[in-house]
Amino acid sequence: MQKLNLNQILSQKLSPQQIQFIKLLQVPTAELEARVEEELEINPALEEGKDDDTSNDDMQDNYDNEVSKDDGDLNLDDYLGDDYGGYKMQGDGNYSPDDEDREIPLSSGTSLHEQLISQLNFLKLDERQRLIGQQLIGSIENDGYIRRDLEAIINDLAFSQNVETDLDEVEQVLRKIQSFDPAGIAARSLQECLTLQLERKEHPEDETVQYALNVINNCFEEFTKKHYDKILKKCGIDEVKLKDVIQMITRLNPKPGGVSEGLMKTQYIIPDFILNNVNGKFEISLNSKNAPDLRVSRSYTEMFDAYDKSDKKDKKLKETVTFVKQKLDAAKWFIDAIKQRQQTLLRTMQAILDYQNEFFIEGDEAKLRPMILKDIAEKIDMDISTVSRVANSKAIQTEFGVFPLKYFFSEGIATDGGEDVSNREVKSVLNKMVSEEDKRKPLSDDKLVKLLNKRGYNIARRTVAKYREQLQIPVARLRKEL
Repeated sequence: MQKLNLNQILSQKLSPQQIQFIKLLQVPTAELEARVEEELEINPALEEGKDDDTSNDDMQDNYDNEVSKDDGDLNLDDYLGDDYGGYKMQGDGNYSPDDEDREIPLSSGTSLHEQLISQLNFLKLDERQRLIGQQLIGSIENDGYIRRDLEAIINDLAFSQNVETDLDEVEQVLRKIQSFDPAGIAARSLQECLTLQLERKEHPEDETVQYALNVINNCFEEFTKKHYDKILKKCGIDEVKLKDVIQMITRLNPKPGGVSEGLMKTQYIIPDFILNNVNGKFEISLNSKNAPDLRVSRSYTEMFDAYDKSDKKDKKLKETVTFVKQKLDAAKWFIDAIKQRQQTLLRTMQAILDYQNEFFIEGDEAKLRPMILKDIAEKIDMDISTVSRVANSKAIQTEFGVFPLKYFFSEGIATDGGEDVSNREVKSVLNKMVSEEDKRKPLSDDKLVKLLNKRGYNIARRTVAKYREQLQIPVARLRKEL
């Protein structure tokens, strides 16, 4: 049996202004300019430039007053139709999901694939070999390796290119491609990649090159695990020569595809804040790109005023008023959201500066206090999600360098003295211990724990292992040197 129940619930719905503000708050400075340009393109009621004309302010006030009236034919409820008003008219549902992950464009240049095809075209190949070469180049991954089995590539050639071939023919073409630049390209394993680069050394007959090839071809597993004693016995070389070999091998490129400019994403770190120390007093300013000069179009405001005062109240006029009103609303909301963004950024950064004052004075990582999002949210009386949006994509320029805001947030570690210190301080100490260790006998995680405990840091072995991995420090065995 079905029943109808009437329930009363209280829910909060974001206003168009709030949606606009949230979207803009998480946009980093590097992308804000593009976002402003996009808004200027789609909204003719928004213009660049300072709004210093008082008459324009008077007209804006008149516009605000007029749209708040309930004068029958031009009642707001008659033509807004939904809670989003003019804002929703800018697109289908405010913004597409793609706007969330707007990326900085790839740097200009020729892609790795294009470079390799160009080199392939210089070879004197018949049509059959050329198709095989194209298929092999198409199978090369971004780091420069071919990880697909050659048998699978042979099957692809049969199905997609109608080329019947065998393993010997494909390997013959592959060897030609492996002679292309960059050295080591189209290798099927790291071992093959290093061998290809060594074989293309300027003096391949050099003794060190020959020893290096011997180590890679016959002691590769021992080399990757740094079992140097085994290499010395197996290859019959002395310790001095092995040092030269290791130095040569470690200078090779393990990811030859990465040198291609066309495949590398250029990240431009543009600070959102500039911090200056003026006679011991800190001054925070926003990057100028965060404060674009925008104004509501005077001509659109005049247009709305003229239509509103018109005696005619027909359907066409009403549609025109609706359009103009929507564009004026959107322009005003966008400008307000930009201003609110600036205020929120400055408030958040000022709170971080106050909290981490000692760090900003000296630039010493050990001076960082434990600080979480909640600490700053409580200081500025805002939601944690707001602070998170600011911290996740913003950076500050100081006299000690440019730091992402995320850098200043860290959990606390208890000490013997009963105080909490930042885990960044512990990482800094850990990093120093590893850099100063005897590389012949590197410190294990257990030894690192004991040394940290002696210094008063109450820390477990699993935490040391986690911090070591975050610092990209390999395990003790892989840090061993001769």
